[in-house]
Amino acid sequence: MAKDIKKAELAQTPAPMDPFSAMRSEMDRAFENFLGRGWPSMPGLMKPSDEVLVVPSMDIRENGSEIVIEAELPGMEEKDIDVSLSNGMLTIRGEKRSEEEKKEDNYHLTERRYGSFQRSFRVPDTVDPDKVEASLEKGVLHVTMTKKPEAVSAAKKISVTQK
Repeated sequence: MAKDIKKAELAQTPAPMDPFSAMRSEMDRAFENFLGRGWPSMPGLMKPSDEVLVVPSMDIRENGSEIVIEAELPGMEEKDIDVSLSNGMLTIRGEKRSEEEKKEDNYHLTERRYGSFQRSFRVPDTVDPDKVEASLEKGVLHVTMTKKPEAVSAAKKISVTQK
């Protein structure tokens, strides 16, 4: 009976791989777990010719009379940014391109970087589409959407009574 159990255990044990194949499989698995499948989305680890997707940090806040969106866009200029309002959707898009060239006696280095982003937000009906303003200050985009006067005055304080 003990022989039958050992034979069954041996039948379930996979054949050993050569040590280099096992090591390569383990390394491949480790990199896939760390970086994900394909090229990673981390700029420092991308192929130089690939496009880098930039997702800026954005804060949205609302007060009684307006909604404000602030997006961090360091190094970008007004000409690189497009803000539009269409069919109740506010879209902020931009792209950043840079090129650096160095020429020395024994080498010539050219580096190009490109990154683009697009974010869209559904705008409530309470926003006046004619009173949306955008400004860029020290790398931060400020989009201010003023609410319609009837939306501002529509807020009503309701008192709570105890029974």
